[in-house]
Amino acid sequence: MDFGNLNADLGSLRKRNKTQSLLIGVLALCLFLALVIILNIVGTQRTIVVPPTLNKSFWVTDSKVSAEYLEQMGSFIAWLILDVSPSSIEWKKDMLLTYVTPDKFGAFKTKQDLESERLKRINASTYFMPQQLVPTEESQSVVVRGRLRTQVNGQDTTTESKAYRVQFQYAGGRVHLETFEEIANDQKAPAQATADNGNRTN
Repeated sequence: MDFGNLNADLGSLRKRNKTQSLLIGVLALCLFLALVIILNIVGTQRTIVVPPTLNKSFWVTDSKVSAEYLEQMGSFIAWLILDVSPSSIEWKKDMLLTYVTPDKFGAFKTKQDLESERLKRINASTYFMPQQLVPTEESQSVVVRGRLRTQVNGQDTTTESKAYRVQFQYAGGRVHLETFEEIANDQKAPAQATADNGNRTN
């Protein structure tokens, strides 16, 4: 028996076993990482939220939605932002942020976080009743006019006529919220205007 050749063969086998063990370890690590990624993908569910009630027909194109859809979305966004209490503002804030464009997400979140802290600190609630919706298809925006009632500790403090412009962007098959801002309420709601006209006539 040639012990020299035997030792050489054993050394070669040991070296080959080490290489195979290393490769098996790398493959096992890759399989583990792949399993983690697959589990994360399976566990992730993307939810596209739509207004709870769609009561008008509407149309969409590659870059625009119809006035009817703008009206319903504008009313829905106003409800999420303005019709809030200490117990509802957190989940409404989270729902609102699912619509916000990525470049405005941080600003919206900061603003809503501050509003949440304020409402909870003074135990306040606001209630918004839309009275007029004026959509503009060209700019994909809608002006929402209505009355905003504020309560602190369950007691009414103010009730004011307010107007807000809601700016949307339609992309990727869904509507994104770009801005929500208060504007000058230079036009009265139809019911109030009718009442004023009746008073002047009398």
